[in-house]
Amino acid sequence: MTASSNPPQADESLARLVAVRSRVASAAKAANRSASDVHLLAVSKVQPVAKIRALYAAGQRAFGENYVQELEGKVVELADLAGIEWHLIGPLQSNKTRVVATIAQWVHSVDRLKIAERLSAQRPKSMPPLNLCIQVNISGEASKSGCAPDDTVALAVAASALPNVRVRGLMGMPEPDIGAEATRGQFKLLANLFNEARSQVPSMDTLSMGMSDDLEIAVECGSTMVRVGTALFGARVTS
Repeated sequence: MTASSNPPQADESLARLVAVRSRVASAAKAANRSASDVHLLAVSKVQPVAKIRALYAAGQRAFGENYVQELEGKVVELADLAGIEWHLIGPLQSNKTRVVATIAQWVHSVDRLKIAERLSAQRPKSMPPLNLCIQVNISGEASKSGCAPDDTVALAVAASALPNVRVRGLMGMPEPDIGAEATRGQFKLLANLFNEARSQVPSMDTLSMGMSDDLEIAVECGSTMVRVGTALFGARVTS
């Protein structure tokens, strides 16, 4: 099939994916890093299945969802897509851990040991270990989920002792609309915590930070996984 005969949605998805990958590569080059060290997570929250299929066809494999119920539905609808990887990036309540433990490959929003313990206990032993990121409230906002920075290393160490899960890194979000320098400061806080924690938890290799508007700053500060929604899918669909 030639490019001109592709459905318009497929062409648009490919163009958006190429543009975001180019941004990541440019940011990595500016930071004297390899672009291959920065993984792209497509945030598909509230996006229709057709758009996910189009982005998958363009080559994207890792997708992130904020809501457990939406994640569950999309896993079922897209079960035919070989190699697709599902990440839960939104807050996780303890009464929702069982379903997540059975369908996700990653959870980025572990903010207390109880959640990690439940995911460990409920992860089927027939599946690979569930990859976990500790969510850190680097902005200090009361409305944000995440453990306190001072509690991060202890939580990572405790969770790493659990079976059936693997602590892979940290995740955080800066306060919005605070300017580049303040954003950079909050990203550096997370990067410093990451370096401290991984000295005690050898499995840690992932620093999940940076979104559509600030991925360049995140890559500069050491991000190894950027979570991009709008730049890949366009504006979110609302009912």
